[in-house]
Amino acid sequence: MHALKNFLKTTIVGGLLFLVPVILLLVILGHAMRLVGKIATPIAATFPAHEIAGVAVASVVAAMVLLVLAFLAGLVARTDTGRSVMRWFEESLLGGLPQYRMMKTMAAGLAQVEDSSGIKPALVSIEGGWQIGYVLEEVGAGWIAVFLPQAPTPMSGNVMYMPSDRVRPLDIPIGEAMLLVKRLGVGSAAALRHADLTAVPEG
Repeated sequence: MHALKNFLKTTIVGGLLFLVPVILLLVILGHAMRLVGKIATPIAATFPAHEIAGVAVASVVAAMVLLVLAFLAGLVARTDTGRSVMRWFEESLLGGLPQYRMMKTMAAGLAQVEDSSGIKPALVSIEGGWQIGYVLEEVGAGWIAVFLPQAPTPMSGNVMYMPSDRVRPLDIPIGEAMLLVKRLGVGSAAALRHADLTAVPEG
């Protein structure tokens, strides 16, 4: 009963941590779409059709304009001037907002995972069992930094430093490991069919 209570509590908390920045992002995108709609409406009026595959032309044009603006903003953000402006905004206006910090951290983490820059999936020995984790880097003296995700949110969890003999790299893509976490382990039989699940003696 106690284990079930802890599972429900950690799952609900993890879900809320995942939903808050997602909802914030959707609200921001909604406002952005309305602003861009003022530009898109006159452009859409020049099209002979009012809908494309059941979607209003104005909405399609607004989405395309938003993507172009985001791309241009990304190019500016890569410049020294853009980075300076972004730092000023973060330090003076946005830095105190926990929602912004959370969303930025998640975005940075997702970008790093998508890039697979040094992050590899692994099995991590915890209390006589195995847990899906992501190997971050070796920290020396036989220790490895790993991230242990909290199901069902693959980017919410804890960083731990584990002895190397309790970390076994997995020969699967990082995306497949994240999918296992999202699905609460469903699909493990196929994904881990070649994994070594021999228990590590607890010392």
